[in-house]
Amino acid sequence: MSDDFLTVGGLTGLIKERLEADPALVDVWVRGEVSESFMAKSGHWYFTIKDEDASLPCVMWKGVASRQHVLPEGGGAFTFHGGITIYRRNGKLQLQVDEIVAEGQGDLHARFEALKARLLEEGLFERARTLPPYPRRIGLVSSPDAAALRDVWHVIGRRWPSVELLLAPTRVQGDSAPAEIVAAIEAIGRAAVDVVIITRGGGSLEDLWAFNDESVARALFALTVPTVAGVGHETDFTIVDFVADLRAPTPSAAAEVVTPDGDELRYAVDDLALRLGRLAHGSLEQSRAGADRLAHRLGVASPGRAVERARAATAERRERLRRAMAGRLREAASGTSAFARRLEALSPNATLARGYAHVTRDPDGRTVRGTADVAPGTGLRVQVADGRFDAVVAGQAGLFDMFELDPNDTDALDADAPATNPSASDSHGAD
Repeated sequence: MSDDFLTVGGLTGLIKERLEADPALVDVWVRGEVSESFMAKSGHWYFTIKDEDASLPCVMWKGVASRQHVLPEGGGAFTFHGGITIYRRNGKLQLQVDEIVAEGQGDLHARFEALKARLLEEGLFERARTLPPYPRRIGLVSSPDAAALRDVWHVIGRRWPSVELLLAPTRVQGDSAPAEIVAAIEAIGRAAVDVVIITRGGGSLEDLWAFNDESVARALFALTVPTVAGVGHETDFTIVDFVADLRAPTPSAAAEVVTPDGDELRYAVDDLALRLGRLAHGSLEQSRAGADRLAHRLGVASPGRAVERARAATAERRERLRRAMAGRLREAASGTSAFARRLEALSPNATLARGYAHVTRDPDGRTVRGTADVAPGTGLRVQVADGRFDAVVAGQAGLFDMFELDPNDTDALDADAPATNPSASDSHGAD
């Protein structure tokens, strides 16, 4: 082995010197179509130009880019001026661009714009359905090996871990990708999902071309559930971005827009629970105070007290009624006694006790009221206070001067009793 060798850095340095010393390579115009383009945080532009035969990495420094009228956007065809150099750190050959002249758009970009205009006219871009706030099952259309899918899983698992994920696997790049994506979309449409995310990572216009396929766009539009497209980077646009109900700038952003933040919801629930507890406590205190007031008012005007007052009033009325009735009874008894005494004084027995007699004829029993009611020989029956006796009319002269006693009635007249005046009997006798 020869001792005359070059280091890697030395060799790349030598190549760099030879390239930059060649007049044909340091001042060159190249026509090509931009297939990949992005601006770094530093402000430098990195992109690739290509044609049917080859591709070439390019760089345009920040200061140069600020002076350009056009910038290297993906799909555009331009003429670039610059010089060939090599990046020593990785040995990568690149065109260092210092001027860009627009030559019109490339074929892929033209096809993209034509399809976009046609689908827009058909109304495939007008739908924007509302996403479910708390999805229970999310459908995913993506490559199972894609880093974008892992980002989606990670974000959803962090934000909304209780959700179920259903993957419809498909290729996302290559000639067979459009047909597989259509089949995956149709399969996920037959599943009971609440929302669908169609996603893949960034790439060149050619890498993302499957998502510019018309059949993919129409299959996505046919889904009956809301759809979210998270294809490529923020600067990448595909047809499915316009067909979907919502376009997310990245796959991770797509996962965020379809899921609520579980931590925020927990904080919100805790806050609501705290506020509800305070409201419930305040309401309970108000109810307790109201109950105390009602209890006090009920105590003041309680049915028990009303009953007691009514019972006392009833007892008082009963006593007054008893006294009134007793007074009335005494008055009635006194009146009755007086009436009884008057009645007794006017009774036939009292009259007889005062010396009068009741005289009736015998045998018809008619009361003798005057001398015309008797004749000599008429039998009489005389009722006095303590008994009766019989007599016979001996003579008649207006007054009876004598009585003829029945010799058989020995008890009829007391020996000490005064002679009865027939006229008195006729005047005061009663049946």
